[in-house]
Amino acid sequence: MSLTIYERAGGFPNVRKVVSDFYERALDSEVIGYHFEHIEMPRLIDHQTRFISFLMGGPASFSDDHIERVHSRLRISHPEFEEMAALLTETLEDHGFFFDDTATTERELRKREQFVVTVK
Repeated sequence: MSLTIYERAGGFPNVRKVVSDFYERALDSEVIGYHFEHIEMPRLIDHQTRFISFLMGGPASFSDDHIERVHSRLRISHPEFEEMAALLTETLEDHGFFFDDTATTERELRKREQFVVTVK
């Protein structure tokens, strides 16, 4: 039986480290950083850790309806989504994820773009 990306990553504690690093990069981004002003970051990091764990085959579950509902008021554009995807991929690579695992995680994220991007 093969392990999931989530299991190979070391589970929730290690995915949380990756997500924390991702958000440090996102906060510094001129493209998406403004989305995180006045946000309770520990809560967001916890939520996003569950979401990234889900993308990696972990135990969390997110419906497309939930993803769309959470993001609908944020007015996220396609270029902002692209920045987020690039920063996530860069973070995974910097944390030593295998190429295939990084590509699979990004592909799973991109499958949900239509539920995240609200500005056409």
